[in-house]
Amino acid sequence: MDDLRQDGDVKLVRNGRIGTINFSHPAHNSMPGHQLKNLVDAIDQAGQDPEIAVIILKSGGDRTFCAGASFDELASIDNLHSGKQFFLGFANVILACRRCPKILIGRVQGKAVGGGVGIAAAVDYCFATAYASIKLSELAVGIGPFVVGPVIERKIGNAAFRQLALQASVWMSAEWACEQGLYQEIFPNAEELDEAVFSFASTLTSYNPEAVTELKRVFWQGTEDWDQLLDERAATSGKLVLSSFTRNAIAAFKNKHA
Repeated sequence: MDDLRQDGDVKLVRNGRIGTINFSHPAHNSMPGHQLKNLVDAIDQAGQDPEIAVIILKSGGDRTFCAGASFDELASIDNLHSGKQFFLGFANVILACRRCPKILIGRVQGKAVGGGVGIAAAVDYCFATAYASIKLSELAVGIGPFVVGPVIERKIGNAAFRQLALQASVWMSAEWACEQGLYQEIFPNAEELDEAVFSFASTLTSYNPEAVTELKRVFWQGTEDWDQLLDERAATSGKLVLSSFTRNAIAAFKNKHA
């Protein structure tokens, strides 16, 4: 899969038994709707490829892993249907990670915001650099991290999720994220990060694929209702984005960054 566009791209490349999915976007790796769909397709494709045993999920650039959903698309929402569809974008990525029978390894080289934190939580094992601080900024614009909340809370626990969700304007360090369990290990630079990711992925390719698939099912036990849950969460966010509070907050944000 290779969907090259001026406003972002998603690539799936196989090297031996390791599949690498790379997404990038010039706006700090933010994710417009078409790119989220392409990411879902890439995860599904890699998951069904019999030649791929393990998948690495990464993004382009240096200090930003993913800036979350497209703010321009968020600002253009004007009805309940389009609002729900917008928030289903990251929901579908989470569900794709959940149903993928292969282990997904996250390679987080820089900051993650909102949906980007959701992606880091949705992979099965995540490595990061010391620059990979995180923030859930949704509440600051009147929405709340409803769609990504379940997968983040499942990974870091309720207390840490509360702290992250309510301190919507505060960056939490990579060290904090590692202590809470979002990251398994952190490294001082991208070179050491890449060495660790490749070494771990190579080790996983040597294991019995049937055993790995069964273990993945164990990892995700208790999420059987997530198709419905995330659909409901997307509807909640889609409703909130139309509120006068949120419209004013988004307008103020756009004016501040104009």
